[in-house]
Amino acid sequence: MNIEIQNRIKDAGIVAVLIFHEKKEIRPTIEALSSGGVSAIELTLRTPIALEAITIVHTHYPHILCGAGTVLSPRQLSAAQEAGADFAVAPGLNRKVMDEAKRMGLPFAPGITTASDIESALEYDCTLLKFFPAEKIGGIAYLKSLNAPYQHLGLSYLPLGGINEANLTSYAKEPIIAGIGGSWIASSSLIAAGDWDAIEKNARFAVKRFREERKQ
Repeated sequence: MNIEIQNRIKDAGIVAVLIFHEKKEIRPTIEALSSGGVSAIELTLRTPIALEAITIVHTHYPHILCGAGTVLSPRQLSAAQEAGADFAVAPGLNRKVMDEAKRMGLPFAPGITTASDIESALEYDCTLLKFFPAEKIGGIAYLKSLNAPYQHLGLSYLPLGGINEANLTSYAKEPIIAGIGGSWIASSSLIAAGDWDAIEKNARFAVKRFREERKQ
């Protein structure tokens, strides 16, 4: 992950994780998130319109840092870059994907859960790592213990999985956290219902709480 993208994620603080099923959902969701102060998203490659959604965000909302998520193959990585993704992330660490990301020069954050994962990521000079699924494997307490032997390297993490309005502050206050990913901000149910007000409200709350913790 290059330093420019890493700094933009840190500046954003909150990364909204999105899954789109219909084209008509894309622009209203992004506009609601943007109105709520969210300036970074992870658009997961789990539906047929995911790549089109990345292109729409890249074209119409250049102020939004747009990442491709659930990138599981080199082919997906190439497609994400062609669609206009600013960076990519994965739930795990796949060396073929890592090799391709390095060759392409696309900023990439692999998913980690163990010390071995971290050391494999370090072989690729990765300093921003996705911590997934965060809450299911021990949350921030586990991550702090996991990071302890590598603290001198200045690694930072993007935790996702089970994080919500009730527990995001426990992550936000820790210096090793670059940003926090969350699907609850614009959940599939809220998007399907077209509840843009709720999405904007969730975005505003998450950004506000993150920034409050950072100031302390």
